[in-house]
Amino acid sequence: MSNYTVLLPLIVLGAFHGLNPGMGWLFAVMRGLQEQRRAAVVRALGPIALGHAASVGLVVALVALARDWIDLGALEVFAAILLITFGLFKWLRPLSHPRWVGMRVRGRELAAWSFLMATAHGAGLMLVPFVLQLQSDDAVQSAHAAHLGHASDAGHATHSVAAASRFEDLMSVGVHSLAMFAAMALIAVLVYDKFGVAILRRSWFNLDRVWAGALVGAGLLTLVL
Repeated sequence: MSNYTVLLPLIVLGAFHGLNPGMGWLFAVMRGLQEQRRAAVVRALGPIALGHAASVGLVVALVALARDWIDLGALEVFAAILLITFGLFKWLRPLSHPRWVGMRVRGRELAAWSFLMATAHGAGLMLVPFVLQLQSDDAVQSAHAAHLGHASDAGHATHSVAAASRFEDLMSVGVHSLAMFAAMALIAVLVYDKFGVAILRRSWFNLDRVWAGALVGAGLLTLVL
């Protein structure tokens, strides 16, 4: 699987997170309505996206550490079991997420809330299968270099692949977070300017159930591939 093929699901997942009101755009809209200014909506989006990126980045960093000590195949099985278990938990308890902030919060508090929300929803966990797929591709490239080249060339190739792997980790978090921010900003401004929060009562549905099913599906897919 090419890296570009792996990036597409990261973009889709980022957009899905951005569309989910529980991930922060609804909070931003409420801030705008409270202050009667679109600028308040826009001002809230940055800390929300930053907190989300920090949560996802932490999970990706933990995977990067784990792959240095755990066989990639075993790590994939562990990730699959974790995804399925967490998905089932979210299906049974879809509203299990932080509720401690009010409307009057500073940027750092909003970022902290977003970090906790993304963590509670398992946002970073969903990226694990795709990050592992990138690492699997890199491992194949490293083994191929070792097979074709001399020992010194193979060592240099392995070092280069490791550096590329770290870059891909950062790229995964960045691409996902940018897609999330773009979708969140678009829907927040549209709802504030055109629709109002009444749209949630008329036409929205429970995305927590969809997300729980996606977590379980990702876990099963990780076991199969």
